Amino acid sequence: MPYSDETESKILKEKGFLDVIIPSNLNLEQEINNLRKEKNAVILAHYYQEPAIQDIADYVGDSLGLSQKAADTSADIIVFAGVHFMAETAKILNPTKKVLLPDLKAGCSLADSCPPDLFEKFVKEHPNHVVVTYINCSAEIKALSDLVCTSSNALKIIESIPKDKPIIFAPDKNLGKYIISQTGRDMLLWDGACTVHEAFSIDKLLELHKVYPNAKVIAHPESEEHILQTANYIGSTAGMLNFAQTDTCQEFIVATEAGILHQMRKEVPTKKLIPAPANEDNTCACSECGYMKLNTLKKLYLCMKYERPDVEVDEKIRKRALLPIQRMLEISK
Repeated sequence: MPYSDETESKILKEKGFLDVIIPSNLNLEQEINNLRKEKNAVILAHYYQEPAIQDIADYVGDSLGLSQKAADTSADIIVFAGVHFMAETAKILNPTKKVLLPDLKAGCSLADSCPPDLFEKFVKEHPNHVVVTYINCSAEIKALSDLVCTSSNALKIIESIPKDKPIIFAPDKNLGKYIISQTGRDMLLWDGACTVHEAFSIDKLLELHKVYPNAKVIAHPESEEHILQTANYIGSTAGMLNFAQTDTCQEFIVATEAGILHQMRKEVPTKKLIPAPANEDNTCACSECGYMKLNTLKKLYLCMKYERPDVEVDEKIRKRALLPIQRMLEISK
């Protein structure tokens, strides 16, 4: 028997969503659609979310597109099917709106690699530097920044800075190295990385390319340099999707989190898409983000029903973090 609403609320408060029993005959998609209309909610989902969440979302995109949608929405509630820093960014942009995250434990290894206290010390040790941070970081890190960027607009953001200005770039050293290779800028890099994008095996990738010699390798710039050197195209998740759509090649080896393959297969159903192999032995032999996969359709339904967990940002931090995000959005127009 399902719990009563009162019992469900108690369990939600004490233990969390996983202990709530949902009737087996409940149509989650229909319930989510009803709640979205009833509460004037918008569902924003990253490309790395599970297919069922991507399919029901109002908008699916990369960090730049999601930030732009969050800034422009007229919804009363923003349901962010992604990870914590993404929901924080939406809250920074929409302080009067309620921002929900299906699973509050959905974090980010890259964001975790840049603790605010250590980064603040690092910034103070290098005065007169323009501080540029990749959007994959906490609100506290953004508050220490002059500009924020995404993988879609990183080159444009860096090129907007006068050439005589020294730059600190954080937290992703791999993206930083790629930007340096493309712009020639001398940037001081924070030593952070995404464990998902560092999981790709160059040996397995080369072996896979022997099996598919006509395939083009497309890679995210968070990947390590030896992976990027094999790539025919390097870009954000949205950029990779666009490349697969517009390029004449019929086979692609995709070096980013495997969730992107769902949208790619919808957009280019006639082309062969092969996930780049990871070092780890796992079920799909590809690289998946465990944090992204914490969100499920059940949790999405429950968070919309109970309007929790909601993401809050300290107001002083929010105001400071808002400025570099606004500068990014303005430059990206």
